[in-house]
Amino acid sequence: MAQERVVVIGAGIGGLAAALRLAQAGLDVTVLERAARPGGKMRSVPVGDRAVEAGPTVFTMRWVFEELFAECGAHLEDRVVLTRADLLARHAWSRTERLDLFADIEASAASVDAFAGPREAEGYRRFCARSAEVYRTLEGPFIRDGRTSPAGLAQRVGLSGLGDLWRIQPFATLWSALGSFFRDPRLLQLFGRYATYCGASPFSAPATLMLVAHVEQAGVWTVAGGLSALARAVADLAAARGAAFRYGAHVERIVVERGRVAGIVLAGGERIATDRIVCNADCAALGAGLLGPDAAAAGARLAPAERSLSAVTLCTTAVPTGFPLAHHSVFFSRDYRAEFDAILRDRRLPDDPTVYICAQDRTESGTVSAGPERLLLLVNAPADGRDRPLTPPEIETCTRTLYRRLEACGLSLDAASAPAVTTPAAFEALFPGTGGALYGRAAQGWAATFKRAGARTAVPGLYLAGGSVHPGPGVPMAAQSGRLAAAAILDDLASTARSPRAATRGGTSMR
Repeated sequence: MAQERVVVIGAGIGGLAAALRLAQAGLDVTVLERAARPGGKMRSVPVGDRAVEAGPTVFTMRWVFEELFAECGAHLEDRVVLTRADLLARHAWSRTERLDLFADIEASAASVDAFAGPREAEGYRRFCARSAEVYRTLEGPFIRDGRTSPAGLAQRVGLSGLGDLWRIQPFATLWSALGSFFRDPRLLQLFGRYATYCGASPFSAPATLMLVAHVEQAGVWTVAGGLSALARAVADLAAARGAAFRYGAHVERIVVERGRVAGIVLAGGERIATDRIVCNADCAALGAGLLGPDAAAAGARLAPAERSLSAVTLCTTAVPTGFPLAHHSVFFSRDYRAEFDAILRDRRLPDDPTVYICAQDRTESGTVSAGPERLLLLVNAPADGRDRPLTPPEIETCTRTLYRRLEACGLSLDAASAPAVTTPAAFEALFPGTGGALYGRAAQGWAATFKRAGARTAVPGLYLAGGSVHPGPGVPMAAQSGRLAAAAILDDLASTARSPRAATRGGTSMR
């Protein structure tokens, strides 16, 4: 097994997790990344003389990384500094309508009671119980085991678990399911926002996404240095275990010969022979043939309407006044349905967007030292970065409406530097083939989750990892996809070694 070479395309967190696990197993692992550093979407950008996190900002499901590091003889807490948050997020609708949510359910229930009354607080408690049930039902067979079809999931849970599957309302939309717990439209909006964690609309996303509430209550941490520091920690450990990293390495195509993977060709013509590849690119890039025609069948072809949400982000330094920012703050639009209709039906930026801010220098108490703070501001946008890039006037209008929403909630920002703006077209340039979609295929309807590819593909020797494949988007899920890809390779190699018929190196398991 030590002589087996595996090439990992892309140093996003899925590719990094796969590379680490495979290097720990003794394989010859080479990671090819066209950017200058690891992390993929877990990135920072320079703003003035400071680095501002420009990608994901919420760290949950810590167990994924604890298990990954433990499998490789290391401890997560020795590699990154994590601080658990008691205050999950601060939410605002106007200057007078604010609601904090906490990791402690009863603290949040008291907050909801003060905000919307005791009936809504009781609905919140019932909602938390249901979200925990959804998570418990899906963690083992879906997240850990990688069951990617309804039949496989049902087979894994068995007859005794089918009732659990039915109770989690797999065929309902998130918005309709939330109506069983809340009547206050602001709370529907708040908890409906969980759909955007997968780049979807709450009006079409499956009700199972309410599991996000339980995931957050189980623990939200801040990472010293941001999530880009977590990516570096995984890359450093993979390198220590023997993985080789080549940055600035642009993979031009995957080579398939005699029906299976044979290698890759870099821009410039260099060929690297291998019969095992983990592709951490977006499935849409594969499907569009951006990694060559030989591998296109392993990808996905998504129409614009099938893509998840994109975003317009502003990374800046500024002095906030008038509103007590938390580390995570959300400023909601007045009409959520109109907002999503604009983005997904009309394919345009909304007139009144919901704005997310990560105040990266804020402590748990919300205090911060004097001077400008590092801020990431985000609004959702259609993933049309390739088909119809935003024009400069549209970007200027987006910025104005964003600040107008903040001002309606009492927040003013005195900018200390020009913002670094990332549009859907810029996300498409960073992650080709996506159109700017941040999460792969949108979670629209109950079956969308099962349309995501699994670790193995129809091309022998080609495996997939990343947020566009199973089990889904988000930092821990993408890392879990890398663990599943590594497990598939190790299982296939072991199966080949056991089979007397597999005399050819690199044979594929038929199980």
